[in-house]
Parts: sequence; C-alpha cells; structure tokens
Amino acid sequence: MSALAEHTGQAVGNISHHLRVLAESELVEEVPELARDRRERWWRRTSARLRWSSSDFSDDPVADAATSLNLDRAMGLARASYADREVYGEEWYQASFTSDTWLKLTPEEGRQLAAEMGALFRKWSDRDIPEDGQTRQSVYLFAFGTPARP
Repeated sequence: MSALAEHTGQAVGNISHHLRVLAESELVEEVPELARDRRERWWRRTSARLRWSSSDFSDDPVADAATSLNLDRAMGLARASYADREVYGEEWYQASFTSDTWLKLTPEEGRQLAAEMGALFRKWSDRDIPEDGQTRQSVYLFAFGTPARP
C-alpha cells in the first residue's frame, strides 16, 4: 500500500480504507502470492472492465458527482496529452484524434448507438495484440453522448 500511496500522493491509511471498500464491493481482490513478505499486500481488479451508468443510480447525487469527476478525468487526460506532445513525438500527435458531431436521436437510438460504440471499444480492447515488433502505447479513448444545444 505504501507504493500505491506514494504513486497517488495519498496517505497509506486512506489507501487502505479505499482498498477495503473496493474489496467489500468485489471490485478488487487481494493477491497474496505476489507479496514478498507478510507486510506487503498486493491487489488486482476482479474484472477487466467497470461499466456503470448514472441511470443505475437514479436521483443519487453521488452518481452525479461520479459522472462529473469522470468527465473531469477524461478531459484532463486529453489536455495533458496535448500539453506533453513532445513526450510521444510528432507521429503520435498526428495519430491522435478528436471527433464530434451533432445527431438527432430518440432515447432508444441513443442506447443503440451506445451499445454499438461499446462493442467497437471492446473489439479493440479485447483483441489479441500481435507480437510483430511494433511499439504500442496506451491510448485513452473516450466517448460521451448527452442531450445538448448546438
């Protein structure tokens, strides 16, 4: 936990508390075989994906706050990437993209679009990565559709 605390800038007690909450929610599990001694504790996600929607928690202000924080994180990652473009070089800067458009949809069409986009994201995230000698970087992909006014 001390390594995680150091990496996140959080107190060890705070990390310990949050890991217990995540474990109680079955989102993480302890991996004792990775520990080098009895003081060390390792954790891993129980699932490769965490999917939720604010509609799963109707009228819950915590869900609204989580959605807002998720949007802040997504925009922060995108901004940081463009601010640090020299880290990955011009080739990656040119391969980065943004796409936006205005659509006229019913709620059902919005759900259908979300399912299709989710399938496309899963196709790329679940694929077998070829061992072809190519260097691959982690790429953050984010999509958000919500009613708005042009």
